[in-house]
Amino acid sequence: MEQPEGSPSGPVPARLPLTKEPAMQTVPTAELPIKVYEAALKTGPDASSGLATAGFRTAKYLPPEWHQSNYHLYHKASTSCEEAERNRAEAKELSESSAATTQCAQKDSTTALGQRLQDIHFWKIALQKAIEELDAESNLLAAQKLRLERALDATQVPYTITTDNLQCRERRQAPDLVCDEVERELLKEAELIRNIQELLKRTLMQATTQIRLNRDHKEICEMDWSDKVETYNMDDKCGRYKNQSTNIQFHPSSVKFEESASTPETWAKFSHDNIYRAEREKLASVNLRTLIDNILHDVSEDLRMQCAAVNEAFAKRCMEMDDTKHKLEYHLNETLKEIGHQEANIIALKQAIREKEAPMKVAQTRLYDRSFRPNVELCRDAAQFRLISEVEVITESIESLKKKLLEAEQSLRNLEDTRINLEKEIAVKTNSIFIDRQKCMAHRTRYPTVLKLAGYQ
Repeated sequence: MEQPEGSPSGPVPARLPLTKEPAMQTVPTAELPIKVYEAALKTGPDASSGLATAGFRTAKYLPPEWHQSNYHLYHKASTSCEEAERNRAEAKELSESSAATTQCAQKDSTTALGQRLQDIHFWKIALQKAIEELDAESNLLAAQKLRLERALDATQVPYTITTDNLQCRERRQAPDLVCDEVERELLKEAELIRNIQELLKRTLMQATTQIRLNRDHKEICEMDWSDKVETYNMDDKCGRYKNQSTNIQFHPSSVKFEESASTPETWAKFSHDNIYRAEREKLASVNLRTLIDNILHDVSEDLRMQCAAVNEAFAKRCMEMDDTKHKLEYHLNETLKEIGHQEANIIALKQAIREKEAPMKVAQTRLYDRSFRPNVELCRDAAQFRLISEVEVITESIESLKKKLLEAEQSLRNLEDTRINLEKEIAVKTNSIFIDRQKCMAHRTRYPTVLKLAGYQ
């Protein structure tokens, strides 16, 4: 028996690759047998049978069944007529009642829309009033803010004047470079101006913030008012619709409540809260304007009072320096006079010393000549003692005059030093008076007025 190809006992030929997809296998179709349904024939004593019924699959009705079928149709027709008449009566009654109900419902809806229009109008007027009041208050606060800005700019002039005064007074010379009352008042004024500037800046920021809050709440109220106006127009349009209107049509999808719809309570509370917040911001704005008025009034008064204190201190200081300068000038004049007298005294002392030279020469010449007396004539007589005493007296006088001359010269030098110091001190006082009066006080005449410091100019 031959082995099939690919069996274990024979060699397996190599598989060749497919060049295309194999064809789908199909099953041959075959016709199904026809099933014949036979109708049940009527059997019984009255049933027809025989050759006449051969080949028919339906039965015939009997006369009683025929009459029964007619009676059934009569009864059905009568019942249908009665039911139709009853339906007509019920339909007429329903039409009349539905018409009355519909008319009443439409009237109630129109009345409800009218009431709703009144509610919307009430809140619209309230919102409009809140918007107008908040807008007017914002304008008033903006004017106060402008005053704050002007006042803040006006404080730059006093601060510049004060710092310039302090810098100018630094150019005073010793010993006038002293921390006097004027400098203390100037430092107090500079500190006051810095504090005022910080206060005005903080108040200006508060005013800016409040104006922004006013405008934000005004915008919220305006949006609510705009919605109220739009809703009022819509409801007014809806209230004018009638059955004879030409612009009405079916909208079946509108007969529902929106998920995001508000209730009458939340609707009224929304506008009430907006008006309440607007009133609250308006009250805060009024309080801030009052605060700004008080601040600007106090600031202007404080600056002018401090300016007056500084000016008074300058005036007192200038008077003190004038008095000191006059006293120095008086002592300078006295010193100059004394210098002249001392110079004359020195000349007189020198002259007196020179005048002692001749008597000294005479006495010493006498003693010298008498020293040549011969032998016993060289005697210590009274003349000799008197001549020696004269020389000693003249020598003591010369020494006393020279000592006094030295003292007079030293006194003259001291007087010259005093004169120089007095002249320097007078120059220092003149410079200090020039700085305080011509520089500082003249610069302070440009100090801003109360109206300018209060922001009105």
